[in-house]
Amino acid sequence: MWFVFALLSAVFAALTSVLAKLGLDGVNSHLATALRTVVVLAFAWGMVFLTGAQGGIGSISRKSWLFLILSGLATGASWLCYYRALQMGTVSHVAAVDKLSVLITMVLAFVFLRESFTAKSLVGCALIGVGTLLMVL
Repeated sequence: MWFVFALLSAVFAALTSVLAKLGLDGVNSHLATALRTVVVLAFAWGMVFLTGAQGGIGSISRKSWLFLILSGLATGASWLCYYRALQMGTVSHVAAVDKLSVLITMVLAFVFLRESFTAKSLVGCALIGVGTLLMVL
């Protein structure tokens, strides 16, 4: 089931890029990111209340709070950079470079989370890197 959600994530991320590029016409990229964030915030809290998950807030550990806050800051920085790049470049190039995050994530997961890094993973990382270069050069 994780694969279905991951695939849906990819589809929605693709839609995000194209819709954002269309919406950025004549709009400051930081303002556009802030507007998008308000929508995401409302949607996320709507899901929390719809599923009844709000009761779990009190049981979140300090460690989880710290890493969720840091993750949120990383997301915000990513979105600000992504929207600025979209405003300046073509969607296909920006999206291709952005997908280097897969390669970077795999390396970070190996270093910090001690996830396995196999020959297949190495080949996949190399192909992502080469594919990205081919897309943007």
